[in-house]
Amino acid sequence: MLGVITSPHRLSRIGTHPAETKVAKVETSTSQPASPPLTERQEARRRRILHASAQLASRGGFDAVQMREVAESSQVALGTLYRYFPSKIHLLVATMQDQLEHMHGTLRKKPPTGDTAAERVAETLMRAFRALQREPHLADAMVRALTFADRSVSPEVDQVSRQTTVIILDAMGLENPTPEQLSAVRVIEHTWHSALITWLSGRASIAQVKIDIETVCRLIDLTEVGGTGAPEAHA
Repeated sequence: MLGVITSPHRLSRIGTHPAETKVAKVETSTSQPASPPLTERQEARRRRILHASAQLASRGGFDAVQMREVAESSQVALGTLYRYFPSKIHLLVATMQDQLEHMHGTLRKKPPTGDTAAERVAETLMRAFRALQREPHLADAMVRALTFADRSVSPEVDQVSRQTTVIILDAMGLENPTPEQLSAVRVIEHTWHSALITWLSGRASIAQVKIDIETVCRLIDLTEVGGTGAPEAHA
């Protein structure tokens, strides 16, 4: 699939990569207060929970992820599970962030090879789609949770968005993205999410998704005139 959530103590290290530093600065004003770092034992428990969530979703989709079964599969008390994830929606959105982080690690080992930033981003997002194709039940569960998420799940949703942004910026090869480039990235993220929903609902083929992704990624070209990252001025 795209597997392993960033724990709070790992999130505190965002900024070690230039693109992550930029994103962190942009989001500082809206970010939640930092949580205390997890201990090694707590981190191991959290990973077991996320692994159980992904396995149950892979087998039966959204409805198969029941909190009691997740607790049993991960060998934690039900009350402990709820302390980590207050609801099934929190858990599945965290599972999506986990999958994205794993994909990010894979991409760093084998980065996209396109000649332009737009080509590399499109290649990256299509690799994500191909991974999702291999786990359709898990993909559906995660996207449904993201769609159902309310304000109480904002920190988890923000982590998904942040991880997606960093993946795209890495593919673009940007160290210091401009506000215009970050805006283009947000539009690409929105299109990617919408394409996921239409594909999972059977209303779009992978071929159509590819066309849509390649089209929206051309926005990147508009922010790279002259190689400066600044948009072209119009008379």
